[in-house]
Amino acid sequence: MCTYETATLTISGAGKGREGWFPLTDATVYFDHPVSAPQAHTLNIDFRNPERGAAARVAVELDPAAARRLAESILRMLDAAPPGLVEESLA
Repeated sequence: MCTYETATLTISGAGKGREGWFPLTDATVYFDHPVSAPQAHTLNIDFRNPERGAAARVAVELDPAAARRLAESILRMLDAAPPGLVEESLA
């Protein structure tokens, strides 16, 4: 069963697509049926820059356990960074 819950947020970063690197401005996160991953349901993340068209998109489909490990690792790395290196620029 799908939840139809979707989180959309403004981000700042870069992604690499077919034509090279491009700035990322948006992320969409949702739990749904994957397009390519072999699981029945995955946590899906679309990193995008809508101003650059449909090709400016990087998509990932993660099994739930992998998504949790990734989220925990991201937080752990941010917490371990030396003071002053991590800026909360998009509050």
